[in-house]
Amino acid sequence: MKEWHESIEAVQSSIVKIETPQGHGTGFLCAYNEDKTWTAIATAHHVVEDADKWQQPIRIHNIAAAKTILVHEADRVILVDALKDSAVILIPGGKAKPLDLPEKPVEFIDTTKLRLKVGVEVGWLGYPGIGADALCFFTGNISPWLKNRSAYLIDGVAISGVSGGPVFYGAAGGDSDTIQIIGTITAYMPNRTLPGLSFAQDVSHFQATVAVIKNRDEAERKKKEQAEAAAAVAATASENPPEPDSK
Repeated sequence: MKEWHESIEAVQSSIVKIETPQGHGTGFLCAYNEDKTWTAIATAHHVVEDADKWQQPIRIHNIAAAKTILVHEADRVILVDALKDSAVILIPGGKAKPLDLPEKPVEFIDTTKLRLKVGVEVGWLGYPGIGADALCFFTGNISPWLKNRSAYLIDGVAISGVSGGPVFYGAAGGDSDTIQIIGTITAYMPNRTLPGLSFAQDVSHFQATVAVIKNRDEAERKKKEQAEAAAAVAATASENPPEPDSK
């Protein structure tokens, strides 16, 4: 069983700070396409909503590596699911390369096979406003699963700026040694007299986006294979022309 510090070390290199003219939030690497001409960054929709609507630039910081890029509207595609407060920022690979992100993203939980039980401990990371560039760690226990919202409520604190940060499972307190991202922090629901609950949206929008990327890669691969096969047939035909008719 992994300790929390081991899980944090495995996840933190994928996490970025997303800065917009309105404020900042957190995001994380969620996918590359096959030839890494595109990089996909997952976050909460409300983190980038205004910048997307008004075509404003976004700064993405890899604080740990001291790397920053400025992404203009023409340099990105943002795929959103507003109802799930989820967004994926697609950035051309050459533009994203200076961020020096890991070669592989952290795995998502398979939502078709596993739903975490009440009481399971999870952790999350993000950049709270009170910490500026300090990546902070939080833990809490799964409370209910909200089927109608495809989200978990978690007995733990979320602070402004942590929105879009990954919630992960598979460290101390879990029953798996594999680190998996189960969702993103999207809200905190305070109580009047007692601590409230954090809202963790599931990863279904991110998984759907990754599936689209993989399907496009597969289509491009088949197209390339067909073009290569046609070229090979044409080359063979030119090297071995048919015998002239002797009649």
